[in-house]
Amino acid sequence: MMRRIRLLNGQFDALTLPQTVDAVFERLRSGQRGWLCTVNVAILMMMRSDKRLQDFADRAALVVADGQPLVWCAPWLDQPLPERVAGVDLVHALCQRAAREGRGVYLLGATQETVATLALQLRQRYANLHLDYADGYFGRDEAADRADRVRASGADILLVGMGVPRQEYFIEEQWDRLGVGMAIGVGGSFDVLSGLRARAPAWVQKIGMEWFYRLIQEPRRLFMRYLVTNSLFVWLVLRALLVGERAR
Repeated sequence: MMRRIRLLNGQFDALTLPQTVDAVFERLRSGQRGWLCTVNVAILMMMRSDKRLQDFADRAALVVADGQPLVWCAPWLDQPLPERVAGVDLVHALCQRAAREGRGVYLLGATQETVATLALQLRQRYANLHLDYADGYFGRDEAADRADRVRASGADILLVGMGVPRQEYFIEEQWDRLGVGMAIGVGGSFDVLSGLRARAPAWVQKIGMEWFYRLIQEPRRLFMRYLVTNSLFVWLVLRALLVGERAR
């Protein structure tokens, strides 16, 4: 039984990146279906005001911390997490393992050009990877058709890069049609992996400032989001430390 810990309103599996990949493929081998949530500070705070998103994360088969501040703060609340499991790294790790075990992967999200570029890169990097893809620009009336295309591909793993909470809503609404064993929302990972958007250098990631690197690239879109979410997160952690709170 994997150890699940609670940090504010989130429940996280205390897993490293390799352990997360192992857990995904163990579920596939056992025939268990489910979804995996990668939760960072912004998503954790979004969940507090979005009951549907909170419920989706609470019902996830696996939840990992995609944010260094979460890893840093968890021990303060006596709930340690071993490391950050970033969506970008998870995509590569899953594709590498899928190629080795003959599992199919489906990429859904970003523009047609971006997802096609990423698919080509992954196929070149991981020999024998069975990979299909489609862009994420479609209306609600086209969602069922996208889900049917995923099922028809025979994919075992679905990686959805359509942003939060749209990707989670899609997975939830189309779950019975998708047919995959594991679905994972990976946010803007496709843009980063394809080279459309630069990822922060390793040292910036290590000191937990990747959010600031993103802010510099997209200040108009991200300034208010980070100002509100980061401030709320700091306040909630401080309150939890002061009153001994572990839950909401």
